[in-house]
Amino acid sequence: MIASSFFRLAAGRLLLAPLLIAICAGTAGANPQKDSKLKKTANRPAATQGPAYASRPEAMRFADDLAARRDLDVQWVRQVIGQARFNPTVVRLMQPPAKTFTKNWRVYRSRFIDPVRIAAGVKFWQDNQASLARAENEYGVPAEIIVGIIGVETIYGRDTGSFRVLDALATLAFDFPASHPRAAERSEFFKGEIEQFLSLQSRQNTDPMLPRGSFAGAMGMPQFMPSSWVKYAVDFDGDGKVDLWNSPSDVIGSVANYFKAFNWQPGMPTHYPVSFDNSRLDMDALMAPDILPTFSVASFTAKGAVLEGAALQHSGPLALVELLNGDPDKGGGAPVYVAGTENFYAITRYNWSSYYAMAVIELGREVKARLAP
Repeated sequence: MIASSFFRLAAGRLLLAPLLIAICAGTAGANPQKDSKLKKTANRPAATQGPAYASRPEAMRFADDLAARRDLDVQWVRQVIGQARFNPTVVRLMQPPAKTFTKNWRVYRSRFIDPVRIAAGVKFWQDNQASLARAENEYGVPAEIIVGIIGVETIYGRDTGSFRVLDALATLAFDFPASHPRAAERSEFFKGEIEQFLSLQSRQNTDPMLPRGSFAGAMGMPQFMPSSWVKYAVDFDGDGKVDLWNSPSDVIGSVANYFKAFNWQPGMPTHYPVSFDNSRLDMDALMAPDILPTFSVASFTAKGAVLEGAALQHSGPLALVELLNGDPDKGGGAPVYVAGTENFYAITRYNWSSYYAMAVIELGREVKARLAP
């Protein structure tokens, strides 16, 4: 999730629930394999600025506890965490914005629905038609949604992040900005992520010093956090391993599996057009649940929302989704409103933002519309 999908609107919109996963990982394997890991990671030069965590007693205590919990070689874990380095840029990027701003859907949309991303999406779809069709058939998630996610996240693998994942996770685990109102909670979250990351690298017998990702430690084309990789990533190409950097098939299957896990409803639209009857409009009540689908069609329309056509036959709950277009008092446009379904909400489980969800939907639609018939 490129600045970690769940961190793109950094600070106030962190989505912890989908990623706080209690995973019971396997053991690290035989001792000779662990010895080979030590050789791989020994004396590797640091790739980022800042002190190494080997000098931090709390980091080394964490390494000892992690090794015991996961049955990992304690020397290997201490060595790896000890070589992680504090990254001040990660801390800066995790800070809340210095000043408030009014969101602008038109500006946000222009960043993601552009000719470069659309053209890349068309090529990605053409190159991976079979995998996209199979994922849609097996998981019920439309190809255009999968294509939209991968395009918004990394432009189909063109920008998967330049931060060393180990450094990002260690920095946020042990040095999360103390000024943040939920610093303690988020520090614990990232300790869980570094545990998942090292357990995964150990099982795969790969070098934990090499992966690069977002400033929050998200990895690969779909920008999965380590816990999401462990729980949702699938070997969709059947080659015996999961590769979210280089296997488009694995990426496609993993994104589809993620949405299925968050209750994607096959065949359901993501949203419907909505207008308002001002004579009975109760906007406060309609906006109160935010993007969580809460209202039946009857209760939605009773509060002054006006639906037409297929929307009137919708059987599930709806939410009023508001997309601001700047401050109308300062030259901004009127907000855009849609009636969001459970599938719109499912997209926000990838990144807790209605703007993000709508960008994914519209990018996927634009790419689909440009495919050769």
